Amino acid sequence: MTLHSEKLSPPPATSGVRWWGNSFVRVILGRVGQLAVLLWGVSTLLFFLLRFAGDPALIMAGDNATSEFVDEIRVQYGLDRPLFVQYFFFLWHAAKLDFGYSLASGLPSLDLVLAQLPWTIKLSGLAIMLNLLVAIPLGAWLGQAPERRTRNAVSSLVFILQGTPGFVTGLLLIQFFAVKLGLFPSIGSEGTLSWVLPTLTLTAFLAPRLTRVLASNVAEAMQTDFVRTARAAGASESQVLVRHALPNALLGTAALAGSQLSYLLSGAIITETIFAWPGLGLLLIDSVRTLDFPVVQASVFVVACFVFFVNTSVEMLFRILDPRLKQRTK
Repeated sequence: MTLHSEKLSPPPATSGVRWWGNSFVRVILGRVGQLAVLLWGVSTLLFFLLRFAGDPALIMAGDNATSEFVDEIRVQYGLDRPLFVQYFFFLWHAAKLDFGYSLASGLPSLDLVLAQLPWTIKLSGLAIMLNLLVAIPLGAWLGQAPERRTRNAVSSLVFILQGTPGFVTGLLLIQFFAVKLGLFPSIGSEGTLSWVLPTLTLTAFLAPRLTRVLASNVAEAMQTDFVRTARAAGASESQVLVRHALPNALLGTAALAGSQLSYLLSGAIITETIFAWPGLGLLLIDSVRTLDFPVVQASVFVVACFVFFVNTSVEMLFRILDPRLKQRTK
């Protein structure tokens, strides 16, 4: 009797709480907030640094311009306003992805940046692919038996290459393959052969470090208990390396590979300048030289977004691949 007379209360409405309390959603919302703070901080710092660097009206007017003409240029581009008025005006338009028009060409700044962006992405993609194709097998080979003489000699060569600046490698490649042998063009982006030297330059800068880190991780993994168990079970050295040591070593190098991709997407300014590559790096250098504020601000904004997106994607992928991080997130 009492059992049937009791009223069953409805279950608590926790679906919304569960949705908002989901770890993945919390991470995404946190990353969006971090991105907003990052973009605001970078844009603010860059805004004031550029204003203190010089007056673009003087560069636009030329050497023989009168002061009246320079003042007209300042009024035309809003450079005559107080600095903080310019700052809040910039923030208001930047929030709407409006960075104004280029002071040099008169074209929309963001359109100029987005037009150069595919060249940097393509070059970065080729470089990171070649980087992985070289560093993974070479690092696995070096880490498998680091005490052998041949591997020690190769390891020393990798160490030397890691300390060589990228612009030095690029200039040596131009001198040998473009000037002496005439095999590849040294500037521009016309034709398939023009991609070879910039890609090799970036790869020569990235591959040695990734190789050394992977070799160290492989050597450490070869001394673990599960590798000894695999050897005791009759697995060959190649099977131990490919099936057991290398997969665990790759987890430790994923973060480094992600940071290298961020470096490439940030423009690889020196390499693009050496080879006159029509990417973000060359555009940014030219814009800084002419004090083209809108283009510089749009370039840094796009680069910051890409670097943040790449780093966040690598972190998410790392959490998926590593069960320990996944359990910690839960």
